[in-house]
Amino acid sequence: MKTIDELLAEGVSGKRVFVRADLNVPLDGTSITDDGRIRAVQPTIARLAEAGARVVVASHLGRPKGAPDPAFSLAPAAKRLGELLGADVAFATDTVGDSARETVAGLADGQVAVLENLRFNAGETSKDDAERGAFADQLAELADLYVGDGFGAVHRKHASVFDLPARLPHAAGFLIATEVGVLKKLTDDVKRPYVVVLGGAKVSDKLAVIDRLLAKADRILIGGGMAYTFLKAQGHEVGISLLQEDQIPVVTEYMERAEKSGVELVLPVDILASSDFPDLKTKAPADFVTVDADKIPADKEGLDIGPRTRELYASKIADAETVFWNGPVGVFEHPDYAGGTQAIARALLNCDGFTVVGGGDSAAAVRTLGFDENAFGHISTGGGASLEYLEGKTLPGLAALED
Repeated sequence: MKTIDELLAEGVSGKRVFVRADLNVPLDGTSITDDGRIRAVQPTIARLAEAGARVVVASHLGRPKGAPDPAFSLAPAAKRLGELLGADVAFATDTVGDSARETVAGLADGQVAVLENLRFNAGETSKDDAERGAFADQLAELADLYVGDGFGAVHRKHASVFDLPARLPHAAGFLIATEVGVLKKLTDDVKRPYVVVLGGAKVSDKLAVIDRLLAKADRILIGGGMAYTFLKAQGHEVGISLLQEDQIPVVTEYMERAEKSGVELVLPVDILASSDFPDLKTKAPADFVTVDADKIPADKEGLDIGPRTRELYASKIADAETVFWNGPVGVFEHPDYAGGTQAIARALLNCDGFTVVGGGDSAAAVRTLGFDENAFGHISTGGGASLEYLEGKTLPGLAALED
């Protein structure tokens, strides 16, 4: 895989460089609530501009239905990118139409433009190779070189991620190079003890990675909504907690495999439970009780790990040489149920090993709860991509950048 340093050494001045970024940031109307992904790709864009490239940045945002939708416009992201670069950033109001062509043609050396949301064109996400390829052909007309730096999208076989690199000389940006280097430390060159913390809502989203990690990790700590399927598999009643009953046989098999292979599979010992899901808009005080994990009342739902579980999990993380965390362990968006996720973040900060926050909601939680991002070993920009890499899958966007 060619690096951006090699591309720069060959010279990019005066050339149109298409940067596939991940500007898929959360919005409240037109206000960005977390600009982490824009900040993550900014070094690549800045370095190309400094070298005299005419930088064409493209990304998706949200899930529009293959047609323009103002709610998913990249205009706020383009504005924020300009603020971070300290320079004007041009914005094309389409992807491959008149505005895109005119905007790119108007770039001088060292200037940057952002195209409108790639998913406003159905060809971007099409499962039909010909339709995707036709869109990639149109995108290729806008550039001379391609730099892949949208790690959060590399697990997608999309036109700008998979098909376009085949049409242009290509290289990996700084962010992708960093992300891949980190993931190799979690798969090929692991320092032990290796502790994995998995949370989030659905156990089905994590089954493949658990399957893989049972042969690699020393300890796997389970939290979030997915924990209740494990607790149910142990024979405990879980009240009205989130439960995927159809996954109980698989979860039971995984627990048996963990025991046989000597992997510690650690489940909550106490839970914050309530009969009412919290109001996440007003964040009104929640009405909850702390109960043993095997004594959740029939009319209550588990919404966070309890204080004894927080201490237990912190102790399991304390001596780790490598930690990977993906998924909050409670409804962190509400202050009364953020304590468990805060405890996991603090445990990572107190650990002397290499700590990785696996993108998605975990990264959002770290920022929302006010932790210093630089205090962690690495905060990924791609939760889904990270998990699929750890599952051992071939990621289309990385395969496309290989020479």
